[in-house]
Amino acid sequence: MPWDTARTRRLLLEAGGRRFAATGFAGTSVADISRDAAVNKERLYAYFGNKRQFFDQVLAHRLDGLLDGLDVTGTGPDAVRDWTGRLWDRYAADRDMARLLAWESLELTGPAVTVHRLSACAGAARVLREVLPARDEAAARQLLLSLVVLVTGAWTLPGLGALITPDGDAATRRSAVLEHAEALARAAQPD
Repeated sequence: MPWDTARTRRLLLEAGGRRFAATGFAGTSVADISRDAAVNKERLYAYFGNKRQFFDQVLAHRLDGLLDGLDVTGTGPDAVRDWTGRLWDRYAADRDMARLLAWESLELTGPAVTVHRLSACAGAARVLREVLPARDEAAARQLLLSLVVLVTGAWTLPGLGALITPDGDAATRRSAVLEHAEALARAAQPD
């Protein structure tokens, strides 16, 4: 039976995503990942190089599509609110994404950059600028960063959320985040 390289790579990437999301780069061993994937750890080294190179590949595999398909519909702050809601829903469907972004920021000296991630961020900022005529590209990028941080923070800091809003639930938090996103969009509009 021939070796199924694509399947083995996928198993390793999926296991890496689960393990790195749970315990970060430093807290995850190659042995943990290979056990989770039921693949010999030598395959990880053969396909991805070292653990850091593998971590970058896992991040690219899991995060490259984060902003894909989140096109803004309509114009003005309501459109930004809608876009933020769809980003929230994307995190709700894959809670590991927010954790991987947090670990990336906590443990790497810079982002695990891919051409696709750079392009997706630039594209999302450009769309925000078009539907909410921001003062300039830099303002649109700042708004995008604020929106992503607002949503990501809600998913990566649930303990803090429970302390500050002990009676809150996910639906209430989502509603508050969308309200805040709309307020940010209103504040970002040109005078």
